[in-house]
Amino acid sequence: MRLGLFGGTFDPIHYGHLLLAECCREQARLDEVWFLPTAVPPHKQGQELTSAEVRIEMLDLAIAGHAAFSVCRYEADRGGVNFTVDTLSHFREECPEDDLFFLLGADMLHDLPTWREAARVCELATPIVVCRPGTGELDFDCLARIATAGQIERVRLHQVAMPEIGISGTELRRRAAVGESLRYQTPRAVQKYIETHGLYCAATCQPAPLDGSR
Repeated sequence: MRLGLFGGTFDPIHYGHLLLAECCREQARLDEVWFLPTAVPPHKQGQELTSAEVRIEMLDLAIAGHAAFSVCRYEADRGGVNFTVDTLSHFREECPEDDLFFLLGADMLHDLPTWREAARVCELATPIVVCRPGTGELDFDCLARIATAGQIERVRLHQVAMPEIGISGTELRRRAAVGESLRYQTPRAVQKYIETHGLYCAATCQPAPLDGSR
């Protein structure tokens, strides 16, 4: 099986995440994509996150009905800081026959050599680099000190293009905090979940009405 692993905070999950996953599934011919909500990402230590259980519930709502998408609780249940090399090592042991990939935004490509045990990361799985309009030609030479020529060529062959969608979790949290609409930026079920539970609201923010008037 060609298995794509998509890690992130997903706080909250939105259409940008879902479109990225679908573009990777289709263009890289992935059999399945597993969303891995992290407990504490290395680059966001000290940042307050919505509880893993709530983020998982929103993910379940967002991907319902897509047979190739699943939510994997491994990092959330493991707790603490999650490093990619540890997660990939786990899945390499659990799924020894699978061809593993991990989804990576083009803006993170140049940071990859600085990740913990970056060379091992490239041995365990192939990065699928996702390019948006305006990304420009990618410089894969940055991987030369952590990957073999064959591994770099494999990364090059698995570039994925996706449309620019311009949605971020930061903006959705801001909008929710001031009572602005989230419609058409995250699946309707997730929008209603956020409104019903008053997620991301300031202390004076009240849960939105459930009559769809916003």
